[in-house]
Amino acid sequence: MFKYAFVVTGSIGSGKSTFLKLIKDRGYGVIDADLIAHKQLEITKNDIVAEFGEQILTNKKIDRKKIGEIVFNDDLKLKKLEAILHPRIRAEIVNQSKILEAIKKPYFIDIPLFFERIKNYNKFNQIIVVYAPKEILILRVMNRNKLKYEVAKSRVELQTDIEKKKNLANFVVDNSKDLKHLKKQIDKILAIINLNINSINLE
Repeated sequence: MFKYAFVVTGSIGSGKSTFLKLIKDRGYGVIDADLIAHKQLEITKNDIVAEFGEQILTNKKIDRKKIGEIVFNDDLKLKKLEAILHPRIRAEIVNQSKILEAIKKPYFIDIPLFFERIKNYNKFNQIIVVYAPKEILILRVMNRNKLKYEVAKSRVELQTDIEKKKNLANFVVDNSKDLKHLKKQIDKILAIINLNINSINLE
Protein backbone atom coordinates (compact mmCIF):
# COMPACT_ATOMS: atom_id res chain seq x y z
CA MET A 1 0.00 0.00 0.00
CA PHE A 2 1.24 3.50 -0.87
CA LYS A 3 0.86 5.45 2.40
CA TYR A 4 1.70 8.92 1.06
CA ALA A 5 -0.27 8.74 -2.20
CA PHE A 6 -3.52 10.65 -2.75
CA VAL A 7 -5.42 9.77 -5.91
CA VAL A 8 -7.19 12.74 -7.50
CA THR A 9 -10.22 11.87 -9.58
CA GLY A 10 -13.61 13.27 -10.52
CA SER A 11 -15.33 13.60 -13.85
CA ILE A 12 -14.72 15.23 -17.20
CA GLY A 13 -15.26 18.93 -16.53
CA SER A 14 -14.79 18.79 -12.75
CA GLY A 15 -11.54 20.76 -12.79
CA LYS A 16 -8.93 18.17 -11.78
CA SER A 17 -6.25 19.88 -13.89
CA THR A 18 -6.77 23.21 -12.15
CA PHE A 19 -6.75 21.51 -8.75
CA LEU A 20 -3.49 19.68 -9.53
CA LYS A 21 -1.81 22.79 -10.93
CA LEU A 22 -2.55 24.62 -7.68
CA ILE A 23 -1.25 21.63 -5.69
CA LYS A 24 1.93 21.56 -7.78
CA ASP A 25 2.39 25.33 -7.31
CA ARG A 26 2.45 24.66 -3.57
CA GLY A 27 5.45 22.36 -4.03
CA TYR A 28 3.81 18.93 -3.87
CA GLY A 29 4.70 15.99 -6.11
CA VAL A 30 2.15 15.30 -8.84
CA ILE A 31 1.90 12.25 -11.10
CA ASP A 32 -0.06 13.13 -14.23
CA ALA A 33 -1.76 10.06 -15.74
CA ASP A 34 -2.83 12.13 -18.75
CA LEU A 35 0.79 13.09 -19.48
CA ILE A 36 1.79 9.43 -19.11
CA ALA A 37 -1.03 8.50 -21.50
CA HIS A 38 0.26 11.04 -24.06
CA LYS A 39 3.68 9.42 -23.99
CA GLN A 40 2.25 5.91 -24.18
CA LEU A 41 0.15 6.89 -27.20
CA GLU A 42 3.37 7.60 -29.08
CA ILE A 43 5.23 4.58 -27.70
CA THR A 44 2.39 2.25 -28.73
CA LYS A 45 1.60 4.13 -31.95
CA ASN A 46 2.20 1.13 -34.22
CA ASP A 47 -0.14 -1.11 -32.21
CA ILE A 48 -2.85 1.56 -32.13
CA VAL A 49 -2.58 2.32 -35.86
CA ALA A 50 -2.74 -1.41 -36.59
CA GLU A 51 -6.00 -1.55 -34.62
CA PHE A 52 -7.66 1.72 -35.76
CA GLY A 53 -6.07 2.57 -39.11
CA GLU A 54 -4.01 5.48 -40.37
CA GLN A 55 -6.99 7.85 -40.37
CA ILE A 56 -6.23 8.55 -36.68
CA LEU A 57 -2.90 10.19 -37.61
CA THR A 58 -2.18 13.88 -38.17
CA ASN A 59 1.35 14.73 -39.32
CA LYS A 60 2.35 11.12 -38.53
CA LYS A 61 1.28 11.48 -34.89
CA ILE A 62 -1.81 10.08 -33.21
CA ASP A 63 -4.52 12.72 -33.17
CA ARG A 64 -6.24 12.42 -29.80
CA LYS A 65 -9.34 14.21 -31.06
CA LYS A 66 -9.75 11.77 -33.97
CA ILE A 67 -9.28 8.67 -31.83
CA GLY A 68 -11.55 10.19 -29.18
CA GLU A 69 -14.36 10.57 -31.70
CA ILE A 70 -14.00 6.88 -32.61
CA VAL A 71 -13.89 5.39 -29.10
CA PHE A 72 -16.47 7.69 -27.47
CA ASN A 73 -19.08 6.21 -29.78
CA ASP A 74 -18.01 2.56 -29.69
CA ASP A 75 -17.63 0.58 -26.46
CA LEU A 76 -15.74 -2.26 -28.13
CA LYS A 77 -13.18 0.07 -29.70
CA LEU A 78 -12.77 1.91 -26.39
CA LYS A 79 -11.97 -1.40 -24.68
CA LYS A 80 -9.43 -2.27 -27.38
CA LEU A 81 -7.66 1.07 -26.91
CA GLU A 82 -7.68 0.65 -23.13
CA ALA A 83 -6.24 -2.88 -23.43
CA ILE A 84 -3.23 -1.40 -25.25
CA LEU A 85 -2.71 1.65 -23.05
CA HIS A 86 -3.90 0.97 -19.51
CA PRO A 87 -1.40 -1.73 -18.39
CA ARG A 88 1.47 0.55 -19.47
CA ILE A 89 -0.05 3.63 -17.84
CA ARG A 90 -0.64 1.74 -14.60
CA ALA A 91 2.92 0.38 -14.55
CA GLU A 92 4.37 3.89 -15.00
CA ILE A 93 2.13 5.31 -12.24
CA VAL A 94 3.37 2.59 -9.86
CA ASN A 95 7.01 3.25 -10.81
CA GLN A 96 6.70 6.98 -10.18
CA SER A 97 4.80 6.34 -6.93
CA LYS A 98 7.65 4.18 -5.59
CA ILE A 99 10.06 7.07 -6.12
CA LEU A 100 7.81 9.66 -4.42
CA GLU A 101 6.85 7.27 -1.60
CA ALA A 102 10.49 7.18 -0.46
CA ILE A 103 10.39 10.93 0.27
CA LYS A 104 7.70 10.36 2.94
CA LYS A 105 5.66 13.41 1.97
CA PRO A 106 2.17 13.59 0.46
CA TYR A 107 1.99 13.38 -3.32
CA PHE A 108 -0.96 13.41 -5.69
CA ILE A 109 -1.84 11.16 -8.62
CA ASP A 110 -4.23 12.26 -11.35
CA ILE A 111 -6.22 9.14 -12.31
CA PRO A 112 -9.37 10.35 -14.13
CA LEU A 113 -10.94 6.86 -14.35
CA PHE A 114 -9.86 5.59 -10.92
CA PHE A 115 -13.28 4.27 -9.87
CA GLU A 116 -13.87 2.76 -13.30
CA ARG A 117 -10.53 0.87 -12.98
CA ILE A 118 -10.37 0.50 -9.20
CA LYS A 119 -9.29 -3.17 -9.28
CA ASN A 120 -6.13 -2.12 -11.12
CA TYR A 121 -5.18 0.42 -8.45
CA ASN A 122 -5.68 -1.54 -5.23
CA LYS A 123 -2.41 -0.21 -3.75
CA PHE A 124 -3.97 3.26 -3.48
CA ASN A 125 -6.60 3.83 -0.80
CA GLN A 126 -6.72 7.61 -0.21
CA ILE A 127 -9.03 9.23 -2.72
CA ILE A 128 -9.80 12.89 -3.41
CA VAL A 129 -12.77 13.65 -5.65
CA VAL A 130 -12.86 17.06 -7.32
CA TYR A 131 -16.58 17.67 -7.43
CA ALA A 132 -19.12 19.74 -9.32
CA PRO A 133 -22.79 18.83 -9.96
CA LYS A 134 -23.60 17.05 -13.21
CA GLU A 135 -25.25 20.04 -14.93
CA ILE A 136 -22.16 22.19 -14.27
CA LEU A 137 -19.95 19.42 -15.67
CA ILE A 138 -22.02 19.31 -18.86
CA LEU A 139 -21.90 23.08 -19.31
CA ARG A 140 -18.13 23.13 -18.81
CA VAL A 141 -17.60 20.35 -21.36
CA MET A 142 -19.88 22.17 -23.81
CA ASN A 143 -17.91 25.41 -23.45
CA ARG A 144 -14.45 23.85 -23.39
CA ASN A 145 -14.92 21.42 -26.29
CA LYS A 146 -17.45 23.48 -28.27
CA LEU A 147 -19.99 20.65 -28.13
CA LYS A 148 -23.78 20.55 -28.24
CA TYR A 149 -25.60 19.78 -24.99
CA GLU A 150 -26.50 16.17 -25.85
CA VAL A 151 -22.95 15.32 -26.97
CA ALA A 152 -21.43 16.84 -23.82
CA LYS A 153 -24.03 15.04 -21.68
CA SER A 154 -23.19 11.68 -23.27
CA ARG A 155 -19.47 12.19 -22.56
CA VAL A 156 -20.14 13.02 -18.92
CA GLU A 157 -22.42 9.97 -18.62
CA LEU A 158 -19.76 7.63 -20.01
CA GLN A 159 -18.09 7.86 -16.62
CA THR A 160 -19.35 6.74 -13.22
CA ASP A 161 -21.86 9.25 -11.83
CA ILE A 162 -20.13 12.10 -9.98
CA GLU A 163 -22.49 11.76 -6.97
CA LYS A 164 -21.47 8.12 -6.56
CA LYS A 165 -17.77 9.08 -6.77
CA LYS A 166 -18.37 11.79 -4.17
CA ASN A 167 -19.82 9.22 -1.77
CA LEU A 168 -16.86 6.86 -2.27
CA ALA A 169 -14.18 9.51 -1.66
CA ASN A 170 -12.07 10.04 1.46
CA PHE A 171 -11.94 13.77 0.65
CA VAL A 172 -14.26 15.90 -1.50
CA VAL A 173 -13.12 19.19 -3.04
CA ASP A 174 -16.03 21.38 -4.09
CA ASN A 175 -15.11 23.01 -7.40
CA SER A 176 -18.57 24.25 -8.33
CA LYS A 177 -17.72 27.92 -7.70
CA ASP A 178 -14.83 30.25 -8.54
CA LEU A 179 -11.03 29.96 -8.25
CA LYS A 180 -10.94 31.75 -4.89
CA HIS A 181 -13.32 29.15 -3.44
CA LEU A 182 -11.22 26.30 -4.87
CA LYS A 183 -8.03 27.70 -3.30
CA LYS A 184 -9.74 27.79 0.11
CA GLN A 185 -10.83 24.18 -0.36
CA ILE A 186 -7.24 23.19 -1.18
CA ASP A 187 -5.87 24.95 1.91
CA LYS A 188 -8.33 23.04 4.11
CA ILE A 189 -7.59 19.64 2.59
CA LEU A 190 -3.81 20.12 2.72
CA ALA A 191 -4.02 21.03 6.41
CA ILE A 192 -5.86 17.76 7.14
CA ILE A 193 -3.56 15.67 4.93
CA ASN A 194 -0.38 17.07 6.46
CA LEU A 195 -1.70 16.46 9.96
CA ASN A 196 -2.40 12.83 9.05
CA ILE A 197 1.03 12.40 7.39
CA ASN A 198 2.81 13.82 10.45
CA SER A 199 1.01 11.21 12.56
CA ILE A 200 2.22 8.44 10.21
CA ASN A 201 5.81 9.70 10.38
CA LEU A 202 5.71 9.72 14.18
CA GLU A 203 4.65 6.05 14.34
